[in-house]
Amino acid sequence: MSVSGKEAGCAVFIDRQLAGPYGDFERLYMHGPFQDGIPQQGDQSPLTPRQRYRIGLAALNDHCRNELGAPFADLSEEQRDRVLSQLEADEIKLDDIDTPLFFEAILQNTMEGFFADPIYGGNRDMASWRMLGFPGARYDYRDYIERHNEDLGLEPVSIAGRSDWNTQG
Repeated sequence: MSVSGKEAGCAVFIDRQLAGPYGDFERLYMHGPFQDGIPQQGDQSPLTPRQRYRIGLAALNDHCRNELGAPFADLSEEQRDRVLSQLEADEIKLDDIDTPLFFEAILQNTMEGFFADPIYGGNRDMASWRMLGFPGARYDYRDYIERHNEDLGLEPVSIAGRSDWNTQG
């Protein structure tokens, strides 16, 4: 079973993250001076994730309109894949944004959304957990701790439980 990031709700996950404390780096020191650092120092930009997405997505759409005649969302699946591959390979330079940092943020946040507990908006129907055979947020694993590399046959469980646990009325 193959599920895309869109089908798994990664955009919902990212939107929720950007609307919360992560979106404005609420818990990080965000006062200058800002200087270019070495890769091991991580992001040294004054941009918050929310600002980086706004600037980066606008620049990406401008690039796609200029080079391919349509904004990113209106491109064919093959064109979108090609653009993303070019971004990953640093073959596209977007205006007003550090392109590699922008791509890395999108990739990291998409992976977080794909593998996170569904309570956060991504991993719809626990699709990635089912794909991997991950049993989810269970109370107790003691009976399985010594069992390696085997399918336990357990249905995944979210922090919020499973959909079949919810009853109407």
